[in-house]
Amino acid sequence: MLSFQRLDVYKAAIKFAAVAIAIVEELPRGNRERADQLSRAAESVIRNIAEGSGRWSAADSAKHYKIARGEAMECAASLDILRLRRLVDPKQYERGIEHLEAVVSMLTKMV
Repeated sequence: MLSFQRLDVYKAAIKFAAVAIAIVEELPRGNRERADQLSRAAESVIRNIAEGSGRWSAADSAKHYKIARGEAMECAASLDILRLRRLVDPKQYERGIEHLEAVVSMLTKMV
């Protein structure tokens, strides 16, 4: 296991991605762009945490953690849009937001 895979923030981001995947798989036809946006943002959170963890300088790491935090916020906005359009189960929405709150909180402390 690589060092970033041990990070609590990374594990929380993976949990959110699992929720996002489940949401995307249940979206009705005609929502490809919404599904793609949520999927890309969720994956970007994970990738930027990993990349930040692998950087040598604190400033370079912080840059990637800031990007990951922004992507997590984008995921929350995507979930809000899906909720407004009644395209996401309320329990999945709440679960996703809970994971994102944890991710954003941890990344804020890491920056």
